[in-house]
Amino acid sequence: MSTARILTVDDVNPDLLPRRRLAIIGYGSQGAAHARLLHKAGADVRVGLREGSSSEAAVRKAGIPVATVPEAVKEADLVAVLIPDTAQAKVYQEEIAPNLEAGNALLFAHGFNVHFNEIQPAADVDVIMVAPKSPGPMLYREASQGNGVPALIAVHQDATGKARSLALAYAHGLGSTRAGVLETTFAEETETDLFGEQAVLCGGLSALIQAGFETLVEAGYQPEVAYFECLHEMKLIVDLAYQGGLTGMRERVSDTAEWGDYVSGPRVVGAASRKAMKEILEEIRSGAFARRWIDECEGDASEFNRMRAEGRDQPLEEVGARLRARMAWLQDAEETS
Repeated sequence: MSTARILTVDDVNPDLLPRRRLAIIGYGSQGAAHARLLHKAGADVRVGLREGSSSEAAVRKAGIPVATVPEAVKEADLVAVLIPDTAQAKVYQEEIAPNLEAGNALLFAHGFNVHFNEIQPAADVDVIMVAPKSPGPMLYREASQGNGVPALIAVHQDATGKARSLALAYAHGLGSTRAGVLETTFAEETETDLFGEQAVLCGGLSALIQAGFETLVEAGYQPEVAYFECLHEMKLIVDLAYQGGLTGMRERVSDTAEWGDYVSGPRVVGAASRKAMKEILEEIRSGAFARRWIDECEGDASEFNRMRAEGRDQPLEEVGARLRARMAWLQDAEETS
């Protein structure tokens, strides 16, 4: 297993980003963090929003110029596309592409639309990616405190010969060179991101929690106790693994829990699960998953909405809502997030 080189402050050309005029398209979790951090750092930033966007007041409150998407693109020479994946292709075709000029740079925080050819930029613009490995609020908080979160950078198209340096300078502007920046490709970032979401972080985790809860309830145990054991305590274990890896987690749980980890974990996630993971990865790499998702979004999204409704209408969710309502610290966290 090869070890990737970690890029830091020492690898950055600090003069590159201040020479650029930046347009941040979108003001959601990532867009707000990028715009505010780069603005505070003294960069020439404007935010592009759709007409009537509810985010306009927040942008103005932050002291950042705001414009429509076409206006922001026309004023800039680096355009960061930070709106949801499902909206990017249409906005790009109708509002961004007609206003780009040769030598401009297009920046993405996720490679989905470029990798799967939903967005095909002209050959005379740089196409780069800077993907911080955290939600926007955490990115902003850590950078504002003089720290940083790791980030990935990639170059899809280098029209000017400066694409890599520009991506690294942008990551530096977000504070990520303090924590370390890794080089990747649009393909690797997109495929591993989708796989992680589906097989482990969202799909795998959700299915594991749901199955564990249902197994206990069907065996006659109280749903509230099943909730605590299969969902509530998940955060405790995830936090330990986040801080110290699997070894660190195992050092901090009981010996009984550690022994159960070794003898029972591979029975739950065994050969059948690994086979399913390989099938999921192949669907991602072939573009089959992307095609299915794009078709769903371009249609009436009926399957997506059906599954979303079914997921919300589960005993696990009803039990959890009742229990969480009694956990004052969760309400406090929501109010301060």
